[in-house]
Amino acid sequence: MTNSKKWKTGADGQKFVASFSGGKDSTLALYEAMKTGKAIGLIIVLEEDGTRSRSHGMTVDLIKAQAESIGLPIHLTATSWTNYEVTFIEMLKKMKALGAEALVTGDLDMPEHGCWHEKVANIAGLKLGMPLWEVNHTEVVERFINLGFKTIITTVNLTFGMQESDLGKVLTHEYVQELKERGIDPCGESGEFHTTVIDGPIFKQPIAIQKGEIIRDGDYAFLPLTLETKAE
Repeated sequence: MTNSKKWKTGADGQKFVASFSGGKDSTLALYEAMKTGKAIGLIIVLEEDGTRSRSHGMTVDLIKAQAESIGLPIHLTATSWTNYEVTFIEMLKKMKALGAEALVTGDLDMPEHGCWHEKVANIAGLKLGMPLWEVNHTEVVERFINLGFKTIITTVNLTFGMQESDLGKVLTHEYVQELKERGIDPCGESGEFHTTVIDGPIFKQPIAIQKGEIIRDGDYAFLPLTLETKAE
């Protein structure tokens, strides 16, 4: 039997580590888990060269700025897709040794059986917490906005109805409605888009960013973000 019914509350009363992408879902899941458990760190897997996150392509400097503003230690590791699972499990075991009792993720639609995060958490001896699991997608994004989080669209899949003009837009109630009218999942759960969170109730200060030139790569378009440079 699966323990899926406990996923939403798996981190309650636990010391936990959060799998963090810097996007809206993992940030909201972290926020929700912090209300009932104790966060001891964030984990992020980088591309093999160690310069960007494997999930959202964020720069290490930007990721570190998010973690610093949130006030949590960040644990980074670089790996290939081939070695991803082994590397992730090793990281979870290290976090368990540091006191973690649960892994928190921002997944919404994870199937009850064959859940990869449950598999790796079990191998590492951790419980699994998914505070957003099975929550309605519109409810998730509206909760995120109502709480005062601010996030920017930084990646779009042009085959799923997204456009280059969507890049750089802030997720607002009005924009969510527009996405729904265009037939696009407002959470982007099928890979329609990715976001980068720059402010919110768990941030001590907003992340000052600069927008780069849009990059087109096949079916995708990206808006590079860098930390704003302070004038001397």
